[in-house]
Amino acid sequence: VQLQAYGGGLVQAGGSLRLSCVPSEGTFSTYNMGWFRQAPGKDRQFVSTISWSGGTTDYADSVKGRFTISRDNAKNTVYLQMNSLKPEDTAVYYCAAAKGTLYYMRTGGAMDYWGKGTLVTVSS
Repeated sequence: VQLQAYGGGLVQAGGSLRLSCVPSEGTFSTYNMGWFRQAPGKDRQFVSTISWSGGTTDYADSVKGRFTISRDNAKNTVYLQMNSLKPEDTAVYYCAAAKGTLYYMRTGGAMDYWGKGTLVTVSS
């Protein structure tokens, strides 16, 4: 089972993109889901997580107020709406699924599934 992230691309600073994450098979409606990113030459970092029900979300300080995570369990899809993009948001974005808590996911806990990433490039 794999997760696939879609929606990356090239955008100017101040622009918006929406990323989507879907599984290749099965359902992730009982998993907490998250988005992480890795910029060139840097470690992968936490961006945002959402609980299996969608009732609880968490964001990195660097994206709070600009990014919104959501999910549609009927469509088996998790989204990351990214607004007011900055050049420092440039990275490969990955989605992940875990049975662990959102705090566990935020602090580097092992994920049950990782997706293939999608590249987001923000030009200045």
